Amino acid sequence: QVQLVESGGGLVQPGGSLRLSCTASGSIFSITAMGWYRQAPGKQRELVATFTSGDKTNYAESVKGRFTISRDNAKNTVYLQMNSLNPEDTAVYFCKARNKYVTGINYWGQGTQVTVSS
Repeated sequence: QVQLVESGGGLVQPGGSLRLSCTASGSIFSITAMGWYRQAPGKQRELVATFTSGDKTNYAESVKGRFTISRDNAKNTVYLQMNSLNPEDTAVYFCKARNKYVTGINYWGQGTQVTVSS
């Protein structure tokens, strides 16, 4: 089994920055493609940023140039640096990892709230 624990959310003013962290534990050898998704009230969960194959990354158009995904393999941790935040970025942010051996098995964290408001 795999556990993903997010941290770093909070309240920030428009134009501000936050850094989210997601640490994996358990059967970490079985996971790949860690990334971040978000879900705003009344909306579907959407991709924010993720690692794909190797060190390649994929970003939602709405966050390109503002958000950066990175990782520390030694700490089994993925980060999301969020700059120039605006109210439309308000959402619960979830960490996700994919099982590399079994198609269709994904792991999710519990989510961390990010609120952008003055």
